[in-house]
Amino acid sequence: MDKESHVMYQDDNIIVAFKPYGLLSEADGTNPNLPAVLKEETGCDSIFTVHRLDRTTQGLMVYAKTQEAARCLSKAIQDGTMEKTYLAVIEGVPEDRQGEFTDLLYFDRRKNKSYVVKRERRGVKQARLQYEVLQTIEHEGERLSLLQIHLLTGRTHQIRVQFASRQMPLVGDRRYGSHIPAEHIQLCSARLSFPHPVTGEKLNFSVDPTEEYFALFDSITKRS
Repeated sequence: MDKESHVMYQDDNIIVAFKPYGLLSEADGTNPNLPAVLKEETGCDSIFTVHRLDRTTQGLMVYAKTQEAARCLSKAIQDGTMEKTYLAVIEGVPEDRQGEFTDLLYFDRRKNKSYVVKRERRGVKQARLQYEVLQTIEHEGERLSLLQIHLLTGRTHQIRVQFASRQMPLVGDRRYGSHIPAEHIQLCSARLSFPHPVTGEKLNFSVDPTEEYFALFDSITKRS
């Protein structure tokens, strides 16, 4: 990827790009957004958003250049053949080095915040993820853990609220209870895997976080 470009890969059907902190992941007429940047960089008039990252999250995204490619990528998300793996820094240390969280989440659109709830009701969706602790360190009197997280569902603020509900908020995530100051929430979409919408070939992409806070951890460069 060219340092001046957000594009990591493109062909006639898709664009794989790196979204930095601060950009919206979908088109917006008034706010800085990645689709507008990609149109300028690639000259492509039509860019279709098929999945999203929070403005406060950096990392890999795939966009479609055609409606048919968008349909196929959306189906891959629904079928679970699009795989997303994140790196996150949390406050504290999970009880188990590897594990799976399953919760019921309710997203309050008015407050733009998700909540873990105990019962099914309208608007409540199941959220599942798997995690692995890559490294734990002491930093300025706090224990912090670097996690690799594999999403099994894609709910709004899912990673943030599932860990915060267990008193392990992501570093810098003040909305969900972090008390450690950081310029950005420590979360990166680091790996993306999906079948090509036309050829069916499985494509794999990975990227390391750019935020300096992640540099505290040795394990970033040791991922398989």
